[in-house]
Amino acid sequence: MRQAGRSLPEYRKLREGTPMLQACFTPDMVVEVTMQPIRRHGVDAAIFFSDIVVPLKAAGIDLDIVPGTGPVVASPVRDEQAVTALPELDPANLDPIAEAVGVLVGELGDVPLIGFAGAPFTLASYLIEGGPSRHHERTKALMKAEPDVWHALLGRIADYTLEFLKAQLHAGVDAIQLFDSWAGALSERDYREFVLPHSQRVLAGLAFAGVPRIHFGVGTAELLPAMREAGADVVGVDWRLPLDEAVRRLQAAAPDAPKPVVQGNLDPAVLFAGWDVVEREVRRIVAEGKAAAGHIFNLGHGVMPDTDPTMLTRVVELVHSIR
Repeated sequence: MRQAGRSLPEYRKLREGTPMLQACFTPDMVVEVTMQPIRRHGVDAAIFFSDIVVPLKAAGIDLDIVPGTGPVVASPVRDEQAVTALPELDPANLDPIAEAVGVLVGELGDVPLIGFAGAPFTLASYLIEGGPSRHHERTKALMKAEPDVWHALLGRIADYTLEFLKAQLHAGVDAIQLFDSWAGALSERDYREFVLPHSQRVLAGLAFAGVPRIHFGVGTAELLPAMREAGADVVGVDWRLPLDEAVRRLQAAAPDAPKPVVQGNLDPAVLFAGWDVVEREVRRIVAEGKAAAGHIFNLGHGVMPDTDPTMLTRVVELVHSIR
């Protein structure tokens, strides 16, 4: 997962005194942070070091990532006037991103590089709420009360996300992953009406590259078929739903479609439970993943900062030994 480096002491040492967003726009630092889990754990692919709100920052929106809080937006976007005032993203602002990808592709050699971006709904929630939210009440209120404003907002954010991912693709990433961290706050009906068209537009806009497109959300067990319809080649599954059940639901929703490919889904908290528990859970998940056409073993969400890096290395070694 994209936070794989943050449990590493070498990551914390590198980031000392450097704000998160500054790090994300500093190519040398992006390269080093992306490479650290490859060197430490021997995983099969690298995921580009970035943050969900980087495209918003690149567009010129006034926001910051506050330690202990998360992204905080100076002027939340809650009406038509604010949506209309949102700037366009100048592709030149993404030059540091493309530079970092280019260097990484050279350094990684045969190890694939996965590009990364936040999905329109999750970015919209940050913009509307002004920061992280437990209930997304302002987001849902705008969505329901002002659907035209809502769709205009997500349309603009989809533009940002597309530009961000295209910059990574043109620079050489081998796959992309679209994170919709907060989509699990929605019903399937609301997801299909207010979110699906915009995620669909982003994923369709990347089809030209011919690379795998991974779509992941948290708490999205009831949304998985709709998320696959958005255009995902791989459906990420968090730890709440067994992979074989996820496959069953995806197949039942689209019986004529090819058998799904899934990613996931070890609970990050299990990494604190001791090796006997971790090994049992890893073997269970690998067995359940055999129900799919393909399975990318991964965590069911991001690595917690206090995770013992040695445990992650042992998980990688175990999965490789099973394979």
